[in-house]
Amino acid sequence: MTKTGTTRRGFMAKSAALGLAGFLPARPHMVRAQDGKVLRVRQDGDNAILDPGYMIGGTEVEAQLQCLPFLAEYVEENDTFTWRPSSYVTKLEQRDPTHIDFELVPGLVWSNGFGTLAASDVAYSYSRMKESDWAGYFDAMETVDVTGDLTGTIVLNKPFAPFIMVTLCHGPGAIVCQKAVEAAGGRFTTEFPAICGPYTYSQTSGQRVVFARNPEWTGPAPELDRIEANIITEIKAAELAFDAGELDCSEIGSDTLARLTKSMPADTAITTAGELQYLWMGMNTDHPNLQDILVRKAIQHAVDVDSILAGAYSNTTARSNGIICPGLVGQRSETSYSYDPARAAELLAEAGVSGLELTLRTLNTQERVLAAQIIQANLAAVGITLKVLPVDSGPFWEMGDESKGDTWKELELYLMRFGTVPDPYEATQWFVSSQVGIWNWERWTDEEYDRLYNEGIAETDPDKRHEIYLRMQQIMEDTGAYVWINHEPETYVHRSDITINAAPSGELNYRRFKMT
Repeated sequence: MTKTGTTRRGFMAKSAALGLAGFLPARPHMVRAQDGKVLRVRQDGDNAILDPGYMIGGTEVEAQLQCLPFLAEYVEENDTFTWRPSSYVTKLEQRDPTHIDFELVPGLVWSNGFGTLAASDVAYSYSRMKESDWAGYFDAMETVDVTGDLTGTIVLNKPFAPFIMVTLCHGPGAIVCQKAVEAAGGRFTTEFPAICGPYTYSQTSGQRVVFARNPEWTGPAPELDRIEANIITEIKAAELAFDAGELDCSEIGSDTLARLTKSMPADTAITTAGELQYLWMGMNTDHPNLQDILVRKAIQHAVDVDSILAGAYSNTTARSNGIICPGLVGQRSETSYSYDPARAAELLAEAGVSGLELTLRTLNTQERVLAAQIIQANLAAVGITLKVLPVDSGPFWEMGDESKGDTWKELELYLMRFGTVPDPYEATQWFVSSQVGIWNWERWTDEEYDRLYNEGIAETDPDKRHEIYLRMQQIMEDTGAYVWINHEPETYVHRSDITINAAPSGELNYRRFKMT
């Protein structure tokens, strides 16, 4: 069995021995609900599309982890994230560089009368992913050969060692029920047509998501009886709810993280999942105001990223030089541009542009609105008037998607953060030519970038892969459409009697939570 992983020691160092003094007053000790072990958490918005092929890719993954089968799962060993076969399989083995054999546990039942989990469900799920919005995860896969009711072989079209780690463990690796999805018309949105996992799922829009024990589940029993994920869009409101004893686990903001000390309330703990997020300011290269590369490069030079890190993130985040996160092959150590307002003014003059007015859209969260306001002041200093437009979660994630309306035509500047998995291939897939109009909101295409993307998938030499991903990020930067900002840690405050489980990119897996 071949495994691959990436060290998390750097990710975890800043969370070791941290406390909460200066956060909020000590919260009262929580007791379990009389009807069982109930966990109350924060979720930042409704799940709009649960379908793995067409999701946004955030809390939907958390729902999939509770309700759908996976062949593999993340596990942390000695400060390193790696993988192991999931509880859905009796065998998952990479026989050679292009063949992965699996055997499913017999008798695992799909809900709603759709029978038991079968190898044909695996083949159906992964084949449909190759035609989905998340097809990049399956570029290295040729097909799934079904060899029996419970057995099959995933056939890769080229060697790609991290395939299990980056595809099978993550949301796109979720397995759906072929009969149920076909009965639903081929896609689904806010309800699973069939589940096969330890929890059922229900969502009350704008209020909460509830996971309850699935009476048909015959696999390993989870420790928690019920999870109530309350919709709280503002992280500050969630922090207050935790302090009041209304939540048992929540993300915390950077200013709160900055106040962590070595004095922690006895019933409180902190867990940091990792820094596998990358935030940037993007520019729509198709918009008339931004078609001139001189204008875009002027904006790159006009933004003071150090001020953003201090003013919006309290210096709790790592500065970004590209889309590859700390600890991964291909991470850059510097950019080819710098904060230089004088140079920005020169480029605007060379472009013959004056009195430019632009709009910057951002997710309506404290840190990003503060970052946008700092950018607003930076651009004003070089003669650009910037309107900051905060946007709620639902419409924000649809802005650049041509299938969701015409907002993409109006996009100029925006703050965007993606999460990733522990391999550079995942982050680079969103900027290939085929992603224009889906997730490549900057809307540029480059033949060399597309070619290098495919080479990066096939290359197994770490040094060569490093050079490939360095070059790909330079191509991105040379478009002028990116101002790299930071890699933000996913940090959770929670009751000390709870051990949380999170993917390296921060998604919580409630079925693996422990409560003492």
